[in-house]
Amino acid sequence: MRFSSFSLSLISLLWFAALPDMLPATADTLQTWSFDRSRNQLNFTTDEGVQPTAQLVPSPARIVIDLPGIRLDRPKINQLVGGNVKSIRIAKFERQTTRLVIDLDPAYTVDAQKVLVRGTSPTQWTVQLPPFQSTLATQTSNNPIAIAVATPPPAPTPPPKSYSTLIPAGQQLTWLKDRLSSIRKTYPSLSTGLLFVDLETGDYVDFNGDKVYPTASVIKLPILIAFLQDVDAGKINLNEIWTMTNDVIVGGSGEFQDLPVNTKFTAQNVIDKMITISDNTATNMVIKRMGGINYVNQRFAQLGLSNTRLRDWLPDLDGTNTTTLKELAQILAMLDRQSVLSRNSQANALDILRRVKNRKLLAAGLGRGATIAHKTGYIGTMLGDAGIIEMPNGKRYIGAVIVESDREDSAWDFVPEVSQTVYSYFNNQPRLK
Repeated sequence: MRFSSFSLSLISLLWFAALPDMLPATADTLQTWSFDRSRNQLNFTTDEGVQPTAQLVPSPARIVIDLPGIRLDRPKINQLVGGNVKSIRIAKFERQTTRLVIDLDPAYTVDAQKVLVRGTSPTQWTVQLPPFQSTLATQTSNNPIAIAVATPPPAPTPPPKSYSTLIPAGQQLTWLKDRLSSIRKTYPSLSTGLLFVDLETGDYVDFNGDKVYPTASVIKLPILIAFLQDVDAGKINLNEIWTMTNDVIVGGSGEFQDLPVNTKFTAQNVIDKMITISDNTATNMVIKRMGGINYVNQRFAQLGLSNTRLRDWLPDLDGTNTTTLKELAQILAMLDRQSVLSRNSQANALDILRRVKNRKLLAAGLGRGATIAHKTGYIGTMLGDAGIIEMPNGKRYIGAVIVESDREDSAWDFVPEVSQTVYSYFNNQPRLK
């Protein structure tokens, strides 16, 4: 049976799956390739933009396409095709260059000026072969002949996007996204979500902003906002005296667990410890005083947080409590714009969040004089941080990061590196007048 076309990407995928030592991609990579025999056309895609170079090499005739800046972290490919195209070969030509070779049948060649190499976008390319010519009827030079490569049209500018009705709709920060994309590829064992939004312009960088993640202690941020709303509504008084009962005492982070049962605290002291040292017992006291898990979820829903859900009391080591980076940005925008809290409660929340003791994540990447009002979280296979960053030059932005991985050491390195990159970028951007 003859096939008029075949997909090298599918064949290669099945082949690679059987190789135990295949390395993960750590740079811009060749994603897919296929050759359509019925159209004499090679198609390939990359995960980042590329400008190929191409040439026709005689004796034997072959078309060579180099992809500078594109790596191939996998074995060489030599796929037989049949007909006038003998095979397709793909290999790493140099450390940062992948080479694709279309080997022609020795009896045939093509006119190099009629080979069309063009991109429908910077990441999607086709190589269209012209009609084949007999080598017996064609006098060819022994020197390679350059093939013109058409420059692809620029990617269309997406419409402005808003992460909150309280923040202007903005554009993707392309340079910063490309830089963060490169950093993400140097940590192949991590599953990462990143969201950064300029509070002045609404311009943003978004990786997996809508994905639902486990929250760990980051859930304490929306709990704090919902709690202070109840304070503003007169349902709770910050000077109330609460008794720590046995049913709320749990392990994990915090110091309340080491105190005697029936120790008394003010409500203000409890929310302070819930955030600054991420005390799990204090958090359970807050949830209990508010009315329990179902009540807290109702308050989240009233805030417009459809994916932020409290399913278990802290410490929630199984990661059942969830949120998205977009919803973390929304709650931070509400806090920043004072849209859901009184002035006093907003000042109280920001003061507590600025005194978080954990400075190893987003805070570790900030420059001298910057402040961050944030909440961190960590449960072993996941860590996160979300907050409002204010720079000495007055620039302000929201940052939210969640990382899932079994390798916690690299995750603790990844977040500060990302934070430093974003901070440096915004530090060089002029403020709006």
